[in-house]
Amino acid sequence: MSDPKRRDFLTAAAAFAAATTASLAEAREAEVGDPTFMNNVPDPLLGEKELPTFKFALEKTVGKVVGGSSGKEATVLQLPISKGIAGVSMRLEPGAMRELHWHATAAEWAFVIEGRVRTTVIDPRGYSETNDFDPGDVWYFPRGHGHMLECLGSAPAHFILIFDNGYFSEFGTFSISDWIGHTPKPLLAKNFGLPESAFDGFPKEEVYFARGATPPEKPTMPLQGWRSPPNTHRYQLLAQPPHRVFKGGREWRVDSSRFPISKTTTGVILDLDPGALRELHWHPTADEWHYVVEGQISVTMFGSHGRYRVETLDQGDVGYIPQGYGHSIENIGPASCRVLIGFNTGVYETIDLSQWIAGNPADVLATNFSKPADLFEKFPRHDVFIADKDGPKKPQHPQE
Repeated sequence: MSDPKRRDFLTAAAAFAAATTASLAEAREAEVGDPTFMNNVPDPLLGEKELPTFKFALEKTVGKVVGGSSGKEATVLQLPISKGIAGVSMRLEPGAMRELHWHATAAEWAFVIEGRVRTTVIDPRGYSETNDFDPGDVWYFPRGHGHMLECLGSAPAHFILIFDNGYFSEFGTFSISDWIGHTPKPLLAKNFGLPESAFDGFPKEEVYFARGATPPEKPTMPLQGWRSPPNTHRYQLLAQPPHRVFKGGREWRVDSSRFPISKTTTGVILDLDPGALRELHWHPTADEWHYVVEGQISVTMFGSHGRYRVETLDQGDVGYIPQGYGHSIENIGPASCRVLIGFNTGVYETIDLSQWIAGNPADVLATNFSKPADLFEKFPRHDVFIADKDGPKKPQHPQE
């Protein structure tokens, strides 16, 4: 039989341990604050008296080149401010494939600029999907999902990859040839139930870009047969009508509300006419990454305490705005420009300066700026979003 005193002691000890654990958990939660806010530790780079550069000339770098294929990256190593997002400009020659691989520390979002691309991806439940992508299409592979990318047809392919972690490349991409090439043959033979000789001649090092025959026009069946996932990895972004249309520009946007699998990334294509401005604004819940597809833009960034920086981005350049920092994008070139914009969130949120001012009474604004109240009656009473060279106009066809 059990000792009542000992039983009472154990019960009291358990209750104390539970209370202590709950107290510590509450303390940790209080320290962390809002669990959706991942940048509670201030970035020393953003704590200096001057704002650091937020521009990187991605396409002027050499990158990794194999034959006619290349990959150029912009991670926190190349652009130290970009701790939340990294990007890659990748080109595949006909018959080339970015070999089977996965990213242990980042999800992958991509936009096809030129050419055609075929992908195959597998998820932890064993579902796999093969898709063909044309210019203007988007794919998304969740973190850790194995995939490959190959050029279709006789023309080269060019696409931009966006990763929801600025450090992802430091930790490496895990490639199938690298893994098999460094695994002892007896272990491979046991794993696959094949003789050791079956693995003779396999690459000993990472292939990265594999080259072979041009893929067939129609995808071939996987060894396991077709097992499609519940949510597709493909979204035809530019095949959709613009999300917003203004006199000075257009915006296409896709987040998880339209592309359910893309839970950590939102993508935007922003077209601006000459002289047009994507107005001053900020994003409460995400960092912003730019790639200039065409044209030349001026990007401003406001960092509080009088800190302000302006950068000019040309075609092929990358820009980065940290979460919550005020900024704008202006077309300063002679022709229309196109900017690919990525956010490390699956739910898009923004607050525009015109929207903020319009949301306050004139007397409040008068007190804030020490100006007559009637001045603010002249300000826009709506969200400007894009202003053309003649000033803000109401949107022609806004779509929320």
